[in-house]
Amino acid sequence: MTDFLWGGASAANQVEGAYLTDDRGLSNIDLLPHGEDRLAIASGQKPYQAAAADAFYPSHEAVDFYHHYKEDVALMAEIGLNAYRFSIAWSRIYPTGLESEPNEAGLKFYDNLLDELLAHGIEPIVTICHFDVPKGLMDAYGSWRSREMIAQYEKYAVTLFERFKSKVKYWISFNEINMILHKPFTGAGLTIADDENRMQVIYQAAHYEMVASALITKRLHAIDPQAKLGAMLAAGGYYPYSANPEDVRQAQRANQENNFFLDIQGRGEYPRWTEHYFDSEGIVLDRSEADFNLLKEYPCDFISFSYYASRASKADTTGVDTNTGNAAGGVVNPYLKRSEWGWMIDPLGLRIVMNSIWDRYQKPLMLVENGLGAKDLVTVDGKIHDDYRIAYLQAHLDVIEETMVEDGIPLLGYTMWSVIDLVSSSSGQMSKRYGFIYVDRDDAGQGSMRRLKKDSFHWFKAYLAEKKSKAE
Repeated sequence: MTDFLWGGASAANQVEGAYLTDDRGLSNIDLLPHGEDRLAIASGQKPYQAAAADAFYPSHEAVDFYHHYKEDVALMAEIGLNAYRFSIAWSRIYPTGLESEPNEAGLKFYDNLLDELLAHGIEPIVTICHFDVPKGLMDAYGSWRSREMIAQYEKYAVTLFERFKSKVKYWISFNEINMILHKPFTGAGLTIADDENRMQVIYQAAHYEMVASALITKRLHAIDPQAKLGAMLAAGGYYPYSANPEDVRQAQRANQENNFFLDIQGRGEYPRWTEHYFDSEGIVLDRSEADFNLLKEYPCDFISFSYYASRASKADTTGVDTNTGNAAGGVVNPYLKRSEWGWMIDPLGLRIVMNSIWDRYQKPLMLVENGLGAKDLVTVDGKIHDDYRIAYLQAHLDVIEETMVEDGIPLLGYTMWSVIDLVSSSSGQMSKRYGFIYVDRDDAGQGSMRRLKKDSFHWFKAYLAEKKSKAE
């Protein structure tokens, strides 16, 4: 594992802040408030304009990585990370999305960040679109409802490829692309009216995104033949709740729906089941022969995925706990423990997922998100004893090693979520903390932004040092 990428991960809209600095434009996540309206807006069921007038928008300042990146990268290097997965804010590069020329100040920020990472021996893994759509494109086209978005995304991606081609080897087109099924505003800037066919809107937008991903794979291979373009899935298989065939079938259907995106991005064609499903649901998609050819000719180079928890499916949920805390739904698995936010903790499920993805697509894998959201307490002497996070990560890292060694599954790297505390995408909370590095900021946006090292920081530093020693 001498070439293995050990890193942390984050998203621009969850860490950067500085939301209007240096001519950055507004994005969909800038319009997503903390509080009771968040879920309804995130799921596309309520327009962002209907949020409370005094709503708090946590992404506007986040943890101010924009001004702290040198300090934060130095801390990453101190841990011993050799990789950092981050995203670029589309509206920093094209403030409305509609401009013909990019914003130089935005490009310069990422130039500086990349230089800082490379100077510390940290490999950048860059997500082009991590739940990020410029508001200008939402206003002009209805976001990914429109085929026009493909050209706008291509313009944006090609700008990045040409500017950073000597600095970035690994690109990811869309973060957790399957989350469009569950939170279409968060995932793709979509708001869906009550009288619309919800799944028509979602699957049409998903088609345009996947065509765009194939198109930029083609462009990347021409611009920088050494670079790779990956797809990314919010992974976590569905178990049947019982051996009842109804539950098994329910789980199978849920897994088919989840695999839909990788089937297209990894294999280059729509799975057969979709045709009957589209007919039964009255879904008619704008899809051309040119689209199908592009998808077939330019599948992804590798598959990246997040894994936090497994899921369970039951045909009849009467009397069964469905409070999983996860946007992907399902029911509570009685055999597993849960996090503070109700997510199933299932390290063995990661081995199952890695084997399933490899068996299905046989492409190199990269685990780019894995972590535990929890409330951390700062002691009077400034310590954070997050042994629960260490236990979670250690269990999953043990499974990764077993899967690679015993099952022979090729994994390019592991970037945990997140190297630093950030705004939770699902809840908008800072109190749902994931990082090795604590940031003094609360759910109301108050705090000094001071960075503190948690116990997990020192644990992972020792873990990586031991890995390096054994490799030598």
